[in-house]
Amino acid sequence: MLKKQASGGDITKPLTATEYLVCSAEASAVTAVITNPFWLIRVRMFATAADSPNAYRGLWHGLSSITKNEGVPGLFRGTMLALVGVGNGAIQFMAYEKMKVWGFERKRRKAEREGKSFDVHMAKLSNLTYSAMSISSKLIALSATYPYQVIRSRVQNNGPGQLQNEFPNIPTTIKRTWAKEGIKGFYRGLGTSLVRVLPGTCVTFVVYENLAWLLRTSAAARPQELEA
Repeated sequence: MLKKQASGGDITKPLTATEYLVCSAEASAVTAVITNPFWLIRVRMFATAADSPNAYRGLWHGLSSITKNEGVPGLFRGTMLALVGVGNGAIQFMAYEKMKVWGFERKRRKAEREGKSFDVHMAKLSNLTYSAMSISSKLIALSATYPYQVIRSRVQNNGPGQLQNEFPNIPTTIKRTWAKEGIKGFYRGLGTSLVRVLPGTCVTFVVYENLAWLLRTSAAARPQELEA
């Protein structure tokens, strides 16, 4: 629906990178709002001992407990921070695209020195290069946006009987985290997060780039086959 709106109703019209980025951000924002209650329960289940009287027995128990004790707004604790997280993908995408431009430019200059023709649409970088670019872009994005995840988790875990209102809102959470832990406090768990997301990031980008290259070359070869 978002792509259709961006293309003016013509679903066959190719979108620019910026239009794809905007559509992706909009879709991510909607998803973040809808799924926030589930992330909230997940965070509290992870942070609460199983034998605690405040522990949630499951999804439905968590939903009903939050609604009963905190009201419907309680289900959306940390939503604003979740929307900030949409920028993670935007930063990673822009960094990755810049690295690709640099990589193809190097390949073009090398081809010119060797007297070979170069077509950016048919060219392909190595899988190792794509992996390095995907990791680097993800590191840049996480470095810029990871603190919001720490703040969001602490705000979400601040339910009745959880942290005794230690982190009741975003400003207080930022101040207390800085006062007690300094800058390191905003990057707690970063190493674990990297171990979790980097392998998937590499696989996703390498598979995507190879499939995109295969489709481009197949489309370019089709007219030649028809002429033959």
